[in-house]
Order: sequence, then structure tokens, then C-alpha cells
Amino acid sequence: MSRRYLIVNADDFGRSAGINRGIATTHEQGIVTSASLMVRWPFAAEAAGYARDHPALSVGLHVDLGEWVPQAEDGWRTVYEVRAEDLEAEVCRQLGRFRELVGHEPTHLDSHQHVHRSEPVASIVRVLGEELGVPVRSVSPEVRYCGDFYGQDRRGEPRQDAIGVKALLSLIASLPAGTTEMCCHPGDPAGLESSYLYERSREIESLCDPRVRVALAAGGVELRSFNDL
Repeated sequence: MSRRYLIVNADDFGRSAGINRGIATTHEQGIVTSASLMVRWPFAAEAAGYARDHPALSVGLHVDLGEWVPQAEDGWRTVYEVRAEDLEAEVCRQLGRFRELVGHEPTHLDSHQHVHRSEPVASIVRVLGEELGVPVRSVSPEVRYCGDFYGQDRRGEPRQDAIGVKALLSLIASLPAGTTEMCCHPGDPAGLESSYLYERSREIESLCDPRVRVALAAGGVELRSFNDL
């Protein structure tokens, strides 16, 4: 029987102290094996320090070019946007900052709100991944991406059931052969300005629930990190 491997990657590392705490908790007590660092935020240095002290947590670059939330009417509202005349230079600047903070190359590449899925950022990040020899989310064929563990729909409406233990167990049971990256967003919402707040606490509960490890073992699913690729 083909083996199944699961990488559980926590996004938004470094964005706030509460998110850092959530990722630390779910790494030490739950199933998080990897994280993606946002280098522009005040708590990025704290996150990098944790990563240096916990080398089992693989850390990638979460390219950060902005955040947008759906409005009641059609369209999106800009929460913030990185103004960069040269997007390639900005991505490389963030990579340079990652190296300064963490002390090594990222183990993987992805982006905030998946901006790297569209051009012109798509080509920039894909080429960078090839140069570094690391996987790029939703691009590299060796790792299947799963974004189903998320507590809102495309309109920003709550989907609390999607991040409950039952949903997580179902997701594990349905994993295909090969390596899957499951994205998550654990964190303490205190002091965080985001449209995704209290869902983060619910994610911590689910990711640390002991039934999840039992299900992984029973299903023959092996936890891995991007370090293992």
C-alpha cells in the first residue's frame, strides 16, 4: 500500500505574539510540523528565535504583499498593501530579511492570501523556488496542497465546523497517497487586527486534540515537515 505523509504548516508566523504562541503550542503539543514566516511584522524576530531553538520546526517564507477582505457587495477591501514598484525586488528583499532572521534558507515558499498563484508574482516565486530547490505551495508536484482546514468561506462567512476535530479527522481519513501539505492558522487573537480572529483559537484546540494523533497512527499517516523533503 502506498504511504501517506502529512505536513501541517502554520501560516502567519511572526505576525503577532499571539500567533507565535499558537504556533509554538501546536508544534509542541499538537501536529504542526512547519511554519511560514512573515518577515515584515514586529514579531518576526521573536518567531525566528523560536525556530532557531526548535529546529524540528521547518520554516519557510510567507511572501507578504498585502491583505484583502471580501465586502458585503462585490469586490474586496484592502486592509494593507505593500507598495513596490519592483515586485521581484520586494520578494528578494523579504528573502534577504528571512535569511538575516532565521540564519538559513527557507525550507519552502508560499504567500499571504496566495498572491503567488497569480501573475506577475507567480513567475517570480516559482523561479525563486527553482533556484533555492524548495517546494512552492500549489506549484511543486511532489507536495499536494490542502486548504480545507479553514474557518471561513470565500465571502468571509464563518465555517466553524470546518476547523473542528471531526472535520480534521475526516480530512486525515481522506488523504491520498504521497505527501500532502495541510495549511492552518493557529493563534491567540489578542491584539491581532485580522478578519480571521477567533477561528485561530478553535484551530489550536483541534490541532492539539489527542484524537488526532490516534487517527494518524490508525490510518498509517506519517507526520513530516518540509525538512524531510
